[in-house]
Amino acid sequence: MPSAGLGRMTSMASHIDDLAAFVAASPTSYHAAAQIASRLDASSYTPVSETDGWPLGDHQYVVRDGAVIAWRVPDGWRPDHGVRIVGSHTDSPALKLKPNPVISSAGWQQLGVEVYGGPLLGTWLDRELGLAGRLVTRDGDVHLVSTGPILRVPHLAPHLDRTLGDHVQLDRQRHLQPVYAIGEGLDPYQLLLAAADIPDAELASYDVFCYPTEPSAVFGAQSEFFASWRLDNLSSVHASLTAFLEDSSAGESLAVFAAFDHEEVGSSTRSGASGPFLADVLRRLTVALGLDESAHLQALAASSCVSADAGHAVHPNYPEHHDPGNRPLPNHGPLLKLNASQRYASDAVGSSLWYRSCHAAGVPTQEFVSNNAVPCGSTIGPLTATRLGIVTVDVGIPLLSMHSARELCGVADPGYLTQALTAYWAGA
Repeated sequence: MPSAGLGRMTSMASHIDDLAAFVAASPTSYHAAAQIASRLDASSYTPVSETDGWPLGDHQYVVRDGAVIAWRVPDGWRPDHGVRIVGSHTDSPALKLKPNPVISSAGWQQLGVEVYGGPLLGTWLDRELGLAGRLVTRDGDVHLVSTGPILRVPHLAPHLDRTLGDHVQLDRQRHLQPVYAIGEGLDPYQLLLAAADIPDAELASYDVFCYPTEPSAVFGAQSEFFASWRLDNLSSVHASLTAFLEDSSAGESLAVFAAFDHEEVGSSTRSGASGPFLADVLRRLTVALGLDESAHLQALAASSCVSADAGHAVHPNYPEHHDPGNRPLPNHGPLLKLNASQRYASDAVGSSLWYRSCHAAGVPTQEFVSNNAVPCGSTIGPLTATRLGIVTVDVGIPLLSMHSARELCGVADPGYLTQALTAYWAGA
């Protein structure tokens, strides 16, 4: 990795340890939102409810399901100072529990699941999985729950199908149902209900996902790699939250932290980036600040957004899938993500803002652009730019094995991203 002093290396190690703890506490978007809220509470941010009036405070936040928006209003803020937003997302590809999930097959007890987002399905096989999510009671109360390792999606042995060594085709209905017991085993819902201390009769509904229980790990010949589930996109959620809490006095712009849900399934939900959540919060803030519609639009015109979502490191076994002139590597800095069709929202103006932020923070950055023959993914960036009409730039740390149950990044890059976002909010 690029050379760094002892102080920065120690800081990077501390940052990775904290990221690992954040991921471990956030098996679902709902748990991530709770973790975000807990850290905001610890930094003297005040929660507000969407169903109440908002007496304006300078450090506040609001939670909507698996999404969180927080803000701070600096002294002397004016509409022409604008708003600086960092957006990320709290969800990741997963297997989600179906209604009436308990099924039996050949003497085994299994759970019916459906696929959420676009996971690399083969990576979910032969891993110890837990259940986590939210249970909602008949009175509308929400309870977050999680179990330890109780499930496994077993692979078929190659002795029983000699084609498996060359190519694995998984039927999403037949081959992804995890096992949890032999014969008449304990209903897994009893474990969830017991963990939440909810009587069976009180449960109305649930959003429950399978999650890998293997802890995150630092590894490599020089301890330069970090492996974990949900780096897409808890790496950006954690980096932006850490940066947001770094210095509450920095910058003249109104600072907004936004972590949305449901990016992996298109964002078109009430807590997703295509929904009204961010626009509604910004309008309520400017109303509380006494701005009319013209001043509100003036503030938006002076605003910007950094859409922080993970990107791709060049894959050494598949280099032909990458652009030959832009091949990002781990530990060489976060990515500026570009696409001519605006699948990423970055343009020259937004790119300049990002380069200034990295320069002010003293961190390296790299460019990512897709191979022309490979379809490009997208992020919340274009959605935010479309909804709000503000300058938006797409960035994120480089990953290998994106959407795997075990993704990989460099140990330095999450810290680099945090430092660049801190500089952005400080006014770079």
